[in-house]
Formats: sequence, C-alpha cells, structure tokens
Amino acid sequence: MTSKTSSVPYTSLPSHPDSYPQNVIVLSYYHRPPNHILRRCLLFTTAILLLSAAAYLLYPSDPAIQLSRIKLNHIRVNSSPELTLDVSFSLTIKVENRDFFSLDYDSLVVSVGYRGRELGFVNSKGGKIRARRSSYVDARLDLNGLEVIKDVFYLIQDLARGVIIFDTDTQVKGDLGLLLFKIPINGRVSCQVFVNTNNQTVEHQDCYPQ
Repeated sequence: MTSKTSSVPYTSLPSHPDSYPQNVIVLSYYHRPPNHILRRCLLFTTAILLLSAAAYLLYPSDPAIQLSRIKLNHIRVNSSPELTLDVSFSLTIKVENRDFFSLDYDSLVVSVGYRGRELGFVNSKGGKIRARRSSYVDARLDLNGLEVIKDVFYLIQDLARGVIIFDTDTQVKGDLGLLLFKIPINGRVSCQVFVNTNNQTVEHQDCYPQ
C-alpha cells in the first residue's frame, strides 16, 4: 500500500534557536539630578519673582487727582454795557500719592473753561504728600467780567435750559523722592461740571484722568 505524505503548511522550529538572529534593546540608566542643582533652580526662580514684584511696587507712577468737591458760589450774567459773565467756584482737589516714596509737588493749577475756551485759572501753592497717603487742597476761583460775545447764542440757550456746562482741568507737577534721585511726575484730570443756574448748584460732574 502506498503511503501518502501529508503537506505541512508551516515550518518546524529549528533544533538550535541560536541560529535565528536576535535584536537586543539596551536602556540607559536614568540619572537623577543632584539636589544642589534643584536648589539652584529654585533659588533662581524665587529671585526672579522677588525682583519682578519689587520693580512693580517701586516703579514710580503719577499721582491720582480727583475733583472731590466743587461749589458754585455765584453766577451772574451782565447785559450792560456789554454781555459779560461773573462766576465764582470753590473747589477741593484730592491728590493721592500711590507710590512708596514721598511726593513733593510744586504747584496745583485748576482752570475753568466754557465750550472749549478757557475762562481763567487758579494756581495753588505746593506741598508734600507722604508715601501711600492723600492730601486735600482747597482753591477758590473768581471770574468777573468775562466776555462771552462769541458764545452768546450758546449761553442764551444754556440759560433758557437752566444748565451751563463748564470744563475744569486740574494739573499737579512735582518730584518723587526715590532714594537719592528726584523723578519728575505729572498728574492731570479733566471734568465737565453741570451747573444749575436756577438754584446755582452743581448737578453732577463727569471726570476722566489724562
């Protein structure tokens, strides 16, 4: 009887495994950085943060100015011999020193205008404000015999409406005492003041720093 040889669909394993090529992956050993390097990195980062905070706190800034109070003493329109305006204001200006060093200001100037034209100004004496403190400066502005012939039509309209809008501009100049140095500073704020001509009071004011 003839025996049939069965076909094998795979190759049998060799008797010597060493005859097959083998790939070997070598992993390098992880070296942890020494503790003194970690400490240096931590100290360097801390120093950078402290210097940034110090620069932010010590960097000089202009003083903050606020027209905290304005009082209309009187307002009068003169029609003879020509159309003029008499007006008197009492003002209180708040000057805030936001820095960590004292502020010596030379002068504080307050000007009042009408429809973009300056009517007059008052100049207050200088002073000193300690670090992180505020100071209040009182000023009185009397303007008599102002010629308003150029704005007479606007003035008649405002008088008929009962409200006149004045423009005020307050500016302070001085020096900031930073150790042995003197750093010039300049603060300024502008306001629109709405004056009721019937009861001669200030209805409200819109201020914005410059």
